[in-house]
Amino acid sequence: MKKFLLSLFTLITPLLTFAQEAQEMGMDQKIDKAFGDATGGFVSFIFYKIDFGSNIEVYWVLFPLILGALYFTVYFGFINFKGFFTSINIVRGKYDHLEGHDADALEVSDAVHKDAEGDNPDTIRVEGHDGEVSHFQALTAALSATVGLGNIAGVAIAVSIGGAGATFWMIVAGFLGMASKFVECTLGVKYRDIEADGTVYGGPMYYLTKGLKEKGMPVLGKVLAVVFAVFVIGGSFGGGNMFQVNQAFQLVENITGGDASIFHERGWVFGLIMAVLVGIVIIGGIKKIAKVTDKIVPFMVVIYVAASIFVLIAKYDMLGDAFMQIWDGAFSPLGVAGGAVGVLVQGFRRAAFSNEAGIGSASIAHAAVKTKYAASEGMVALLEPFIDTVLVCTMTALVLIITGNVAAENASLNDAQAILLTSGAFESVISWFPYVLTVAVVLFAFSSMISWSYYGFQGWSFLFGRSKKAEYSYKLLFCVFVVIGAAASLGSVIGFSDAMIFAMMVPNMIGLVILAPKVKEELKRYMAAIKKDK
Repeated sequence: MKKFLLSLFTLITPLLTFAQEAQEMGMDQKIDKAFGDATGGFVSFIFYKIDFGSNIEVYWVLFPLILGALYFTVYFGFINFKGFFTSINIVRGKYDHLEGHDADALEVSDAVHKDAEGDNPDTIRVEGHDGEVSHFQALTAALSATVGLGNIAGVAIAVSIGGAGATFWMIVAGFLGMASKFVECTLGVKYRDIEADGTVYGGPMYYLTKGLKEKGMPVLGKVLAVVFAVFVIGGSFGGGNMFQVNQAFQLVENITGGDASIFHERGWVFGLIMAVLVGIVIIGGIKKIAKVTDKIVPFMVVIYVAASIFVLIAKYDMLGDAFMQIWDGAFSPLGVAGGAVGVLVQGFRRAAFSNEAGIGSASIAHAAVKTKYAASEGMVALLEPFIDTVLVCTMTALVLIITGNVAAENASLNDAQAILLTSGAFESVISWFPYVLTVAVVLFAFSSMISWSYYGFQGWSFLFGRSKKAEYSYKLLFCVFVVIGAAASLGSVIGFSDAMIFAMMVPNMIGLVILAPKVKEELKRYMAAIKKDK
């Protein structure tokens, strides 16, 4: 631990020296410019727009997201709708007896992947100890990582740029994303890898490698797995780290006085504090502190949702008009973000960042769940986009709309100001809520950074091995990016964050489409077990 903290300060010292030397331009601006210059080319490529004429331009990366989700929805017989109540019953524990209660008596099922090299030993037996994770625990843990800044800041960004109509497309994206989440999390369990000590490794890196090898495409599988691993590392530094700490800093600076705040133009100070705290958790005490955050974060989610409901009830007479704004704005917006297509793009873009459906990150977390049926965890996972996007994001958008925070002039706001829209919307009805929201945002950011450090490390270990040296190297870099994220402007951070997340989606979606028949086999197997039990 001492060596880690010493190394962390050694890496950060040049940043502090850089701050002292800054004269004409503040440190925050210098870091922002340097970061923007370094990542601008990649961001421009990922968000290259295809011109369809008539002022219609669409990001090319949206095609694998939308078309893939549509394909899975149809291919699996609208599982996102037909399987909804079954998923709830799985979480409730109605089908737990199908898994078997005696861990020692469990045997590896045919659904658990094993190859000639001996990958994936008796997964069920390895996980049959006190540390096993239930379906309900997996769902709440995943939600604690996804319900947070994407719902608070992401929605504000979407409606400030795309208007009220962006909400409609966020809801559509949420429903479609349920199918994508089902597919990737089923594969995450089916092709997971287990070490001798019981450590679980899973996610797209493994189902791309092993699954495509089964399909006779080992080279393609390895290439896609490596590409995804690179992107998930970048995603952990961007959306899972820099975006989180940047948003937290925006509210902390605002609540402590804005331009008069002690943190004004000193984002690196806030970032340094967060980096130390995150470093302590991901290196030394993640198990103990995780037990605390697992209780705090769901509590803050409940507080946020309750506050949203309170605002909606207080302004109930405006709900009808709000829904009309959403409907009208979805198809005939005037002068906002380039018309209907621009609104659709904003809705899908923010929804993807919020619920992470289709990008593969969720499958990394779900891979360690104890189950004999891979499809059972996929069914549980499809509830996440519904709760995260369809419910929570919609409530946030309604609060913004009915409090008048979606006006024409907001379309010109920069990304750094968008987070304050949500805070101001709640403050107009609950005067003291910005203080609670600030605490919630910091906790959400802290929790998400811990989760994404795990996702990124999975990609890092896939590329560089599972040694302690490789582990500490990644975690040191992760902490340095915490400082950079707090100091850089949201404009640079959000562009890089979105770019890395959408980049992850490309190799993942290719694998999901190819391996969809394997998922259908798992679904039939599990549904047959449920039917037989009735």
